[in-house]
Amino acid sequence: MQTEEQLSFGIVIVAAGRGERAGAPQEGPKQYRPIGGRPVIAHTLDVFAAWPRAGKIVTVIHPDDEALFDQALTSLPDDRRAITTVHGGPTRQASVLAGLDALDQAGITHVMIHDAVRPFIDHALLDRCAAALEGCDAVLPALAVADTLKRGSLGATVTQTVPREGLFGAQTPQCFRLAPIVNAHHRAAASGRADFTDDASIAEWAGLPVRLIEGTPDNVKLTIRQDIAMADEKLSPPPLPDVRTGNGYDVHQLVAGDGVTLCGIFIPHDQTLLGHSDADVALHALTDALLATCGAGDIGDHFPPSDPQWKGVASRIFLEQAARIVREKGGTIMNADVSLIAEAPKIGPHRLAMRENLAGMLGISLDRCSVKATTNETIGFVGRREGIAAIATATVVYAKEAK
Repeated sequence: MQTEEQLSFGIVIVAAGRGERAGAPQEGPKQYRPIGGRPVIAHTLDVFAAWPRAGKIVTVIHPDDEALFDQALTSLPDDRRAITTVHGGPTRQASVLAGLDALDQAGITHVMIHDAVRPFIDHALLDRCAAALEGCDAVLPALAVADTLKRGSLGATVTQTVPREGLFGAQTPQCFRLAPIVNAHHRAAASGRADFTDDASIAEWAGLPVRLIEGTPDNVKLTIRQDIAMADEKLSPPPLPDVRTGNGYDVHQLVAGDGVTLCGIFIPHDQTLLGHSDADVALHALTDALLATCGAGDIGDHFPPSDPQWKGVASRIFLEQAARIVREKGGTIMNADVSLIAEAPKIGPHRLAMRENLAGMLGISLDRCSVKATTNETIGFVGRREGIAAIATATVVYAKEAK
């Protein structure tokens, strides 16, 4: 029996197929279509080329694909490009034999035969395959069949439910001691057999015992176009979320009066805020903050004070319209924060009612609405009780590009 240290592994990557089931022939064979910004085959080759125990790597390609293959190699690091290519035959079986023959005289004791369109192979599985080859001629990674199996034809009646106990789905790499599998392939070719669907079936036909080991669910074969799309999604970085923050600032003069309206709440006071509408400085600042997230101008553009229709109106009209504009442009309001700067009146007793008002106007939950207040320490126009200022911040997530 050979020890682990004596085993040497050649790799045959089968990439000569046309991938007709993947559709869209104008996009080329599926093994060269991009996933995660690189051709499928480049991902596969990269894994094997980086495996410490890999010896000679032979890739079997279609004669028409030399330029595509050379381009795929450019995405591999320089030290992983020492890969031999041979042309495949009319069937997968013939292509594998061409790859096996290319390993002759390479000092290889064992071979791993892998489909180029299984790019999610990993070193852990390769290590398990290598360990399982100790003392046997053939190893097949496979997964137990989980689905209930039916025999029949699409559009017709089921003829039989096939028991799934003891059934496995074969994966690659299918791994062999080199000499027996080369002999089995040549015998099959000489006998006129060209109908084998994988190399393990040739080994079985030739009387070689094939040991099953556990495969991995990630080691999927990309067969149809949807498989390639899902692989691309898996490997591509997620798009950055379109999160935007807008700021708004407003100030209104205080004059003698009976109260002020802030965040839609009337607070009795010996002064009032002067303005064309109800002069709700908090809602004006927040309106500007929302409009800023989608470049929609400011409150004066939408509700000019020169227009008599806005005289004395409740400022919630402005805020609710700004929220509608944001939503029409694909935005979801995530947070609203208002800071009031005033010497008086006291904001604390009214803060909850103000937050509830904001939540209702914006259609968001209470915990996403914040109202804070501070004085100006008797400094400046706010400190002299000549006016109230407000600073507002709004956070909006856009699901699509703002128009």
